[in-house]
Amino acid sequence: CVKTRFHETKFNERYLLNPRINEKVSVVSGKFLRKMGNADTKMNFRKAVIQLTTKTQPIEATDEAFWEQFWSENVSSVQDVFALIPAAEIRALREESPSNLATLCYKCVEKMVVAAESSCTSDTEKMGVLNCVRLLTRILPYIFEDPDWRGFFWSTLPGAPDNDEEGGSMPLAQSLLNALSDLLFCPDFTVQPHGKSGPDNPEDLQSIDSCEYIWEAGVGFAHSPPHNTLFDKHRTELLKLLLTCFSEAMYLPPVADAHSNPNPWIAYFTSSENRHALPLFTSLLNIGCAYDPVGYGIPYNHLMFTDFREPLVEVASQLLVVTLDHDSSSNVPDSPTGDTGSDNGQPDNLFVNYLSRIHREEDFRFILKGLTTLLNNPLQQTYLPNSIKKISFHQELLVLFWKMCDVNKKFLYYVLKSSDVLDVLVPILHHLNDARADQSRVGLMHIGVFILLLLSGERNFGVRLNKPYNIRIPMDIPVFTGTHADLLIIVFHKIITTGHQRLQPLFDCLLTIIVNVSPYLKSLSMVAATKLLHLLEAFSTPWFLFSNPTNHHLVFFLLEVFNNIIQYQFDGNSNLVYTIIRKRNVFYQLANLPTDQGTINKAMNKKQKGMPRQHTGSPEPSMEGSTPATEAEPGTLKVTLQATPGIDKLTEKTMPSPSQGESSYTPSGCETLQPDVEGADEGADTAGGGGGDPPADSGLAPPTVHSDTESSAPEDSKPLTSTTTPQNDASSSPVKTTIQPFPNPVTLAPTGAMNRKKAAVADWWPTMDWVQSWKQKLPLQTIMRLLQVLVPQVEKICIDKGLTDESEILKFLQHGTLVGLLPVPHPILIRKYQANSGTNMWFRTYMWGIVYLRNVDPPIWYDTDVKLFEIQRV
Repeated sequence: CVKTRFHETKFNERYLLNPRINEKVSVVSGKFLRKMGNADTKMNFRKAVIQLTTKTQPIEATDEAFWEQFWSENVSSVQDVFALIPAAEIRALREESPSNLATLCYKCVEKMVVAAESSCTSDTEKMGVLNCVRLLTRILPYIFEDPDWRGFFWSTLPGAPDNDEEGGSMPLAQSLLNALSDLLFCPDFTVQPHGKSGPDNPEDLQSIDSCEYIWEAGVGFAHSPPHNTLFDKHRTELLKLLLTCFSEAMYLPPVADAHSNPNPWIAYFTSSENRHALPLFTSLLNIGCAYDPVGYGIPYNHLMFTDFREPLVEVASQLLVVTLDHDSSSNVPDSPTGDTGSDNGQPDNLFVNYLSRIHREEDFRFILKGLTTLLNNPLQQTYLPNSIKKISFHQELLVLFWKMCDVNKKFLYYVLKSSDVLDVLVPILHHLNDARADQSRVGLMHIGVFILLLLSGERNFGVRLNKPYNIRIPMDIPVFTGTHADLLIIVFHKIITTGHQRLQPLFDCLLTIIVNVSPYLKSLSMVAATKLLHLLEAFSTPWFLFSNPTNHHLVFFLLEVFNNIIQYQFDGNSNLVYTIIRKRNVFYQLANLPTDQGTINKAMNKKQKGMPRQHTGSPEPSMEGSTPATEAEPGTLKVTLQATPGIDKLTEKTMPSPSQGESSYTPSGCETLQPDVEGADEGADTAGGGGGDPPADSGLAPPTVHSDTESSAPEDSKPLTSTTTPQNDASSSPVKTTIQPFPNPVTLAPTGAMNRKKAAVADWWPTMDWVQSWKQKLPLQTIMRLLQVLVPQVEKICIDKGLTDESEILKFLQHGTLVGLLPVPHPILIRKYQANSGTNMWFRTYMWGIVYLRNVDPPIWYDTDVKLFEIQRV
């Protein structure tokens, strides 16, 4: 017993009475008690939620002790709020205790308004504001879910103070948006204070000029504030609540009537009644365009440090594209201010108005550099795997780029003025190629194609494509040496021949883009030329032409491409001319396409299922480091998209503008090979950066690239030793070179409409009159004349010189000429993108689909009754 007491005394002297040990024990105990306190506070929060949903009597708004539990300090994250308030209980509260739900919303807004009026100086106030923001972010989707509740925030509350000049009370929604706008420029909460800050010396939030507190240097602001991660976190949470407020559109069906009225939340936020509209717009734009995810380039820095700027940039980009949503088909006047005005003389949407008025070159340079830096970020390659941070919000950036080009035409022309447009083209082609087999990324395919369709309507885009492609981004495409035009054609060929079936409605758009740029393509590589001929070979088979009432349109597009290049860029395109000669039987067979009903029926009975696929017997070598495009993993979420109009409604046919120094028509008496039409050679000297034409042999590739077409037509690949003459020479009868508007375009329709269209096509059967109606319009005259002149010449030199090497034939074609031998050059026809109600609804559906799928932490809209689109699993 004495021995035991001795050891106990020694223990006390050594540990418990030692002041240093005692201090450590106290710290550990304090942390443990605080942790227990956190658990207790969360338990109190949870009890308050249960009490709110189970009490039969309404809880008075004056019961401050009860309501304070919802914004207590220790509920410290939005994840806590989402976990402690299940969806079922929010719906139960909405249905069984509506007055309690209304009071909770009112108290949250009231807390934020009071904090904004007092400049939110104390830490307790800041935590209270953040918890109110998290509560409303959790609750609002379930209010929008019920049509009877959607007007709640826009109704006047009984007993509310009179804030309006006319004596009425301000709707709760306006109070909330005003408070959020104020708090986004609150010194020491979301922005850096200019003077000495703190509770003793606060800046008055109601009197400050928020234009002096723009978040980042850039458009309209030269000062770059110091980076503060805490401010970034606060801004992100406030912006996510704003995005939630604007998401009422998700709960409306995808029909035009449901969206005929503007979203009241966005309308107020972007109106002149919001005194912070300009600094908010510039802050959202600048914070995204100034973001550099790589920084100083220290390898693996993103694994060592948390980047709080990226989630802010992502939600800012989403908020910007949502607020820029407007009906561009009916709301784009010719005035430089861009947006139409409301009754009071102010623009309806100040954000659209501000974007349309940007005009300084330094602002355009800042925006374009920021967007291209972020778009090219996922394409960066390093020797150390995964050492660079890769962003994943490229879809938001593409929509933002689209909006900017659509709203501000001066920006579009600036983009096309230099080769910087290629920094947009390459990442788009990379994403198109990578997503071609993934059904969950159909929307990404569409937005990429739409942007290229918009750009292709401008002459400068076609000229820029002649710049050599030297930057080797690993892509699952054949190795080639050539220009950006070659890259575009090869990627499009890959999409058509190896993409999934849901991409077939995009084929018209893909070929339209190639048609638009074809008059300016100075030197196609052998790989690209072979791909074009392979597409014609696949699309011109009788069973494919007869199997659908619109399939022949694809042949018309490809023939127009060949005619444009032959008529306007013959000199540098010996590779294409050689490939046309090698595959001449494709054109002969097309000219002699059978039109009798018996042959048509026979072809239909042999009809194959699906699109012509690329031959895979001898696969071509892909770029080093590339990985094949893969399908989406089973279970991946995707959203359904609204129908897109057909190509005839998506574009309007125009001649190139004479104001750009171009002539639309060739003089009637001119029969030279390359008349000075379109100015295709002027300006092309800048495409390569150093001036002059690209070398004629810069695009040559080994003969092995022909493998994908040789398998389907081996008789076409024999040496040129004999003349093959078509039974009915198309050159004997003039053929129109312009294409008539296409009826019944193929569209990407919702499931029900698509099924009806498939059923209509299944019941359809080709007739002699139908085949004759479009066969006689095939623009084959120019190509047949070329074959008539060149095939005998090429065969003669092959026999005379005993040539077996295609390089000698290419040299002959490079120095050949068809001056005075071809028909009169046809006028160039450009199909420019035009906005319409169909594309506007598609963009709205796609945009909110991105927002839904990207916001998973917390999952703001998950498991709510969204009507704008359907959520499906692959």
